[in-house]
Amino acid sequence: MTFPLPDSVDALKDMIGREITALRAAVRRHAERPLGASAGYELTSPVQSLSRLPASPEAGGAAPCLCGVHEPGGSGFCSVLAAIPASALLLEPIQDDTGAVRDFRIVAGNRVRSADWLEAPDQQVGQRFLEARPGAASSGLLAALADVVDTGKPLDGLVVDYTEQRLGRIHRAPLLYSAARCGVQVLATWQPVQTQAELLTIDAQFLASMGWGHWDLLSGKITWSEGLSRIFHADVRMPWTLEQLCDALLPDDLTALAEFLSSVLAGEEPAWTRIRFLVLGELRTLDLLGRPVTGTDGRAWAVNLVARDLTPQIRSRRRLAETERESDRLRRQSEAERRVADALREALLPTHSEALAAVGLTVAASYRPAEPDAAVGGDWYKCRLLPDGRVLVAIGDASGHGLDAVARMAQQRHAMAGLAQTGASAGEITTWLNELVCSDPAGQTATVVVGHLDEEKVLHWADAGHPAPLLLRGGGVEPLTTDRRGPLLGALPGYAYETASTRLRPGDLLVLYTDGMVERRGEDVTVGIERLARAVAAAPRDPQGLIDSLLADPEFAGHEDDACVLAIRVD
Repeated sequence: MTFPLPDSVDALKDMIGREITALRAAVRRHAERPLGASAGYELTSPVQSLSRLPASPEAGGAAPCLCGVHEPGGSGFCSVLAAIPASALLLEPIQDDTGAVRDFRIVAGNRVRSADWLEAPDQQVGQRFLEARPGAASSGLLAALADVVDTGKPLDGLVVDYTEQRLGRIHRAPLLYSAARCGVQVLATWQPVQTQAELLTIDAQFLASMGWGHWDLLSGKITWSEGLSRIFHADVRMPWTLEQLCDALLPDDLTALAEFLSSVLAGEEPAWTRIRFLVLGELRTLDLLGRPVTGTDGRAWAVNLVARDLTPQIRSRRRLAETERESDRLRRQSEAERRVADALREALLPTHSEALAAVGLTVAASYRPAEPDAAVGGDWYKCRLLPDGRVLVAIGDASGHGLDAVARMAQQRHAMAGLAQTGASAGEITTWLNELVCSDPAGQTATVVVGHLDEEKVLHWADAGHPAPLLLRGGGVEPLTTDRRGPLLGALPGYAYETASTRLRPGDLLVLYTDGMVERRGEDVTVGIERLARAVAAAPRDPQGLIDSLLADPEFAGHEDDACVLAIRVD
């Protein structure tokens, strides 16, 4: 059987309704009826059927006595209690003067026990109901059974959390009760809500994010498992019809669900599809497996569906994909920054010129970023021969890391190099450089040592908050001393920096460095300076050998900040 695929949710629901209507009509026409049954014959539940037993002709049309005590032949209702697969009792109401039901007397019962700590119903015949079931009043069961007597309406599927104290211990069992009036008496049946096997099944459904449902197309009865109810956030006692499932469908998946249901209703098995539903505003993705339950005519009389909720996996995959995309974006950004930094390093921190050797200086320099992936940061140095014969010597540290620090470093280094061309003193260059940093809207600071070596090898230098250079002379190492050291660049606008002078001798080795070489967390910086001085004293006397020795020393290799070293020897 094939169905034209609908193009809307309403059309899909109409298709389902037409198929169910046609199925029921066909079954009514062709199903075999019991001998003597009327055209309106319909199947009913055992409790409903027993509640409609006809009156006994021998009793003149009145309701017959329903227990074996009053009917010794055992042909009455009590004789069929043993055939009921659930625990069953026949109850006779006990009413007060106003006609209100206060209790019941147990007339008959079968031998099915609903819990191992509860007596079999047939062992309680003759007792008051509240005597045999003392927890019936507090659980609301007694009131529900009294309502059956008063209204005549059957009790269908009342879940009772039955609790009772026996021999000093509290026992509890969730029980599912049904009841119907039989004449003036009440037939009550009950069974455990969940067996151990059912509880394990529920756990398995939860762990696997699965559930199942059964739709009886003839009777309209629908049964859902706990797992399916959890997936759709629905009460297990109020399962959805196939039409209600269509209402929760994501519109883009209409064709897929229509093909799936058409296949199942046509009796094809098994049918599988992946469908998305909107449940309380949340998108849920389900794998559906459908199997028809066919009747004697080959048509699908019922539908079984098994659903697996893929929503958690879909979310995890989506988060993973987003993380991978973000990681890839950051990786590309890092690579781009590294390429820019590499270019900047080559442009801003070149190796020393051969021109310096011509004026009697041997120079070596090294820059090591704190972050392995970074190529350059805020530290910088400068050592070059100026047109007037002086040698410009400078080292600085622009605060921060990354490309922002690189930008500030480049600005300060280029500004210093340009100012040096004017022939100005070290103090004047530092003063102008301070004004430049003070005008930066970012409000960042910097440190710098700026100096000139003249032809007499006298170092004229100014210090703006930077560690003083170390002088290796003979076997001793000492920081250059000055009483003219000024504050950080950018700290005091208008501050005038002064120039100090130190005469160098042949064989002297001057070491300029940034604070990354001496600063350690939780340690006074003077301790770091002393440590560096000892390392310089023990190092080789040539500039490159000295720097290589420092970089190989574990005390300095694992620095926490960018580190720059400039070594100059007077030959």
